[in-house]
Amino acid sequence: MHKITELFAFVACDKDTGDEGLMAMQCGSWFLPMIGADMGRLEELKPIADRMMPGNYKILKFCLVGTIER
Repeated sequence: MHKITELFAFVACDKDTGDEGLMAMQCGSWFLPMIGADMGRLEELKPIADRMMPGNYKILKFCLVGTIER
């Protein structure tokens, strides 16, 4: 397993209000946030995001600054 140094998140965008929210997909009775720590996972999630919010989402990249707790 590799060390996570960056994280990508799919964010839905409301064109009318400018509101944004973290996208999630339902798996059974659970909702899983659409986030990934590598480009492979990002590519797996893109088609799902395209079906959910065609043209109305963006991908944010977060980079490691420091560790809060171990």
